[in-house]
Formats: sequence, structure tokens, C-alpha cells
Amino acid sequence: MLGKTAGGLYWMFRYLERSENTARFVAAGQRIALTRSHADDEWTGVLQTTATWDAYRAKHGEVTQDEAVHWMLCDRDNSSSVLRVVEAARNNARLVRTALTREVWESVNESWMILKEALSQRVSERDLPQVLTLVRQRSAHVRGAFAGTMLRNDIYNFARLGTFIERADNTARLVDVKSYVLLPSSQAVGSSLDNVQWETLLRSVSAEGAYRMTYGQDVRARNIAQFLLLDRRMPRSLAFSVGKLVDNFHFLSDSYGTRPPSAAQAQALHDDLLSSGIDEILDRGLHDYIQDVLRGVAAVGSQTEVDYRFYA
Repeated sequence: MLGKTAGGLYWMFRYLERSENTARFVAAGQRIALTRSHADDEWTGVLQTTATWDAYRAKHGEVTQDEAVHWMLCDRDNSSSVLRVVEAARNNARLVRTALTREVWESVNESWMILKEALSQRVSERDLPQVLTLVRQRSAHVRGAFAGTMLRNDIYNFARLGTFIERADNTARLVDVKSYVLLPSSQAVGSSLDNVQWETLLRSVSAEGAYRMTYGQDVRARNIAQFLLLDRRMPRSLAFSVGKLVDNFHFLSDSYGTRPPSAAQAQALHDDLLSSGIDEILDRGLHDYIQDVLRGVAAVGSQTEVDYRFYA
């Protein structure tokens, strides 16, 4: 496969995953703000965690919930806004259209047209839940078409690499919102406020039902952190996402008869991720652990682009 085609598939699915996860960040920020007296302060943390704080501040200065939501969903000056990344996904899909089934192309194109209309103007607070649901539904629609119609070959594996690089990065960042900006003080750890905020994160990744199947009604920060980081059965956990990276690198290595450095990096990240239990991670510092994971994921992503010559 041409590197340019592999890169188009990889980035198409990174952008689709990013659109959904950005919607999840907005939902988390909105719910968390409801538990705090200074709601606008929470959006600074969300923007910092999504790595868009500097660009937001350069344009807007003061942070308000209304402007932060607009920035993350609709603003064309934000390269990671939902509007921009869905457009980028569609452009990449058009670039690699011959590698996609008709169902996948039509699903991506339809999603772009629907979301372009929904995000053509500022989203009101009243309409925000409906719009966030629409973003998640359109992402799921494309994912379903892809899973149901695509041949399991190198095309499929490059798309999956894009999905799980982005998902691992975003799950880490979502947990980092909790560890880095949510708690007003160390005394709040284990309090009812702390548990409400952790439960909000579970809802943000659609994991509250799965969590209760595993832990029952006992909502504890430690258990939730373990579930989101280390549970290999949970499809948005870090362990699951990095495990899928390892699997798809393995399939690509078999296809091309060589094991590139990115595959070795993914394996090392997976082994390191699962080498510590949750208590050791919390003792070390959850934020520091997440920062190490983010650096590892970014390194795998960058090396993948080099190994498969995405821009050659």
C-alpha cells in the first residue's frame, strides 16, 4: 500500500475518533461544572487538557463556558474543533475513497453533511445535549459501517491504528481532567464530591453500566481509575486501546514481513502500562503517570508515520 493511502486511512479514523472524544470532553466539562461554584474555572482545565488552551487564550482571553463550548465544537480557528476534524476526516476519506467500501464512504460523507448543518452556528445550552449525542451517533454510524463491510487486511489495520492511537490519547486526557484540575484540595479525595466527579467521567465514556457489572454499586475513585486505565475488557480503557495497537501492528508485521520500530514501541508501552497495579500508580501520582502515557502514545504515533512513510 502507498504510504499516502495508509496515512489517509490512519488520519481519517484519528479525526473521527477525535470528534467523538471532543464531544465527550464537552459533556464531562459541563457535568463537572455543575458540581462546582466557579463553573467557568473548570473549562480552563478542560482546555488545557485538550492542548487547545494557548490557542483559545490568544483568541478569547477570558474563559467562559459558552465560549469554551463553541471553541471545542464549532470554531474554525480551532483545528481540533468537532467541525474541523469531521471535515478533515471527510477529506481524508475522499483521498482514500477507492480503499473504502461504498457504505463507509457514504456514512462519512453523510456524517459530514449532518454535522456541518448542526454546527453551523453557536450551540445553545438547551440544544447542547442533543448535539453532543448526534456527534457520538455519527461516529458510531461510521464505525458500524466500517466493521460490517471492510475486509480485514492492511487497510483495516491502518484505520484501527488511527482509532486506537487517538482513543488511548483521549482516554488518558479525560482521566487527567480528574487528576489535575477537578479536586479543589487533597481533602476532597474520597469525599462525596470526589465520587460524583468520578462517576461523571464514567458517564462521559459510556461506561457506567459496564462499571456496575464489574464493581456493583460501590462507586470509588480507586476502582474507577483502575477500570479506565487497566481493565482490558473495557473498550475505552487505556489497556484495551494499547492492546489493540499491539494486535494491529502484529497483523501489519505479518502482512509486510517486517516489524518496524513503532510496533516495538507499542509493545513496550503496553508492557509498561500493565506492569503497575492501580495502588502503585496512585502512590506514584496519577497525573505524572498519565503524562508518561501521553508521551508514549505520541511517540508511537510519530514513529508510525515515519515507518510507513505516510508523507512519502
